[in-house]
Amino acid sequence: MKPGNCVASVVAILAIASWGAVAQSMPSAAERDTEDNPIGNVHVGFPIAIPLNPTARAVHLGFGFNVGGGYNFNRQHGLVGDFLWTNLLPTNEALAQLRTALGDPSLHADVRVTALTGNYRYELRGQHLGAYFIGGAGLVYRHTSITKEVVSNTIQCDPTWIWWGFTCTAGTVTQNQTVGAWSATGPGYTGGIGFTARAGEPPYRFYAESRYFYAPNSRLNTQLIEITFGFRY
Repeated sequence: MKPGNCVASVVAILAIASWGAVAQSMPSAAERDTEDNPIGNVHVGFPIAIPLNPTARAVHLGFGFNVGGGYNFNRQHGLVGDFLWTNLLPTNEALAQLRTALGDPSLHADVRVTALTGNYRYELRGQHLGAYFIGGAGLVYRHTSITKEVVSNTIQCDPTWIWWGFTCTAGTVTQNQTVGAWSATGPGYTGGIGFTARAGEPPYRFYAESRYFYAPNSRLNTQLIEITFGFRY
C-alpha cells in the first residue's frame, strides 16, 4: 500500500472511532461546562510533514510549528486563522543529483514552506473528547536554498531540478543557469480532521490533527500531509 493511501486509511478509521466516542460522551445542554465554551480560540502545535508526489520526489520528511487563533460562533462553528512554518528534508537522491552536478559531496540544501490560511472549523466537542473537520485557503510561500550555487550543464530534465528552481528546455535542464536559491508565493488550500481530549481545566485541550496542504505552482506543486500534535484553548 502506498504511504498516502495508508495514511488516509488510518485517518478514516480514527475518524469513525472518535466520532462514535464523541457522540456517546456529548453532555446535555444543562450539563455543559460554560468554561468549555469560549468565544475565542488559540492553538499552538508541532507538525510532522509527509510529502506526497510530486513533492516527495525532492523532499521526504519535514518538521515545524504552527500557531493561530480565531472566533467561535458557538460550540460547533468557528473561524481559525493559522500560521504554519515547515522545514523539509531533501531526499538522498535529490542531494546526489546536485552534488554530482557541482562535483561537491558536501553540498546541502534547505526547503522551507510557510503558509498563512483562514479556515472554517466544524466541531463536535464532548466533555472529555472531541472531533472536528477543518478547511480553508490562503497564501503559501516556498523557499529553496543550496549551500553553493549550481551551474547547470547538459542534464536530463527531472522534477527534482525544477523543484530547486531550474528550468528545462526540450527535455534537458537549460544550460548555464546559476541557481543558489529560489522562492515562490501563491495560493494554497487545506483540509483535514482533528481529535481533541480535555487537558486539565476547561477549555484547555490536547489535539491531534491530520491536514492536507496543496499549493499549485507552474514549476512543481507542493503537496503535504501535516500530522500535528499540540494544545488549544
